[in-house]
Amino acid sequence: MPDISRSGGTLHYAFVDESGTADPFSGSHLLVVALLSTTRPRPLELHVKRAHKKHGTSLASGEIKASSSRAPVIERLLRAIAQEPVAIVSVIVDKRHIVRPPRDAEEIFREAVTRVLRHAVSRWPRLEVLLDRRYTNQTLCSRLERRIREGIADLHPQAVVIRQEDSIAHKALQAVDHVAWAFFQKYERGDDRFYQIIADTVVVEEIVEIVKW
Repeated sequence: MPDISRSGGTLHYAFVDESGTADPFSGSHLLVVALLSTTRPRPLELHVKRAHKKHGTSLASGEIKASSSRAPVIERLLRAIAQEPVAIVSVIVDKRHIVRPPRDAEEIFREAVTRVLRHAVSRWPRLEVLLDRRYTNQTLCSRLERRIREGIADLHPQAVVIRQEDSIAHKALQAVDHVAWAFFQKYERGDDRFYQIIADTVVVEEIVEIVKW
């Protein structure tokens, strides 16, 4: 693991979550992976805590999810996020273009996450990444990190720490959940009102249309 404490440059924190499904022939038409970067994660955590306190959403679980929240709650949280010194990177995989899918549908997810991280590391080479934990299986967790590491290996210099954690324990992951959801509404539903709130903070918005995997 890179020693970020000894690396030069400003340390950025990146929080990553997805919206949509990876299976190419079921679920959603799109898979969205979003990354929320900042040098000051504490304000993001406080905004999420305030949303919990004010709206009481999912307090029993300790998690607020855009998919189960009312539109005004989502809008207020996105506005609060957009007022902070943040930058957003997103990769949108349009699965409708796939004619020859990968044998393992999770490869679509791994590809999207790797692309997001590659964009981020090229901008912020000193990076601490927190991924919303997708797998309970450690082998799958390791496979995802290995795929990311291979995908950013040629970017130098870099010092990148990658962790996969449960969003219940990390409020900033709940913030990026809302960001990913906003992109999903724009591309899957044709509703960009949530996206427009955060549009000025978006630095990368890549649409991936791969025919053969």
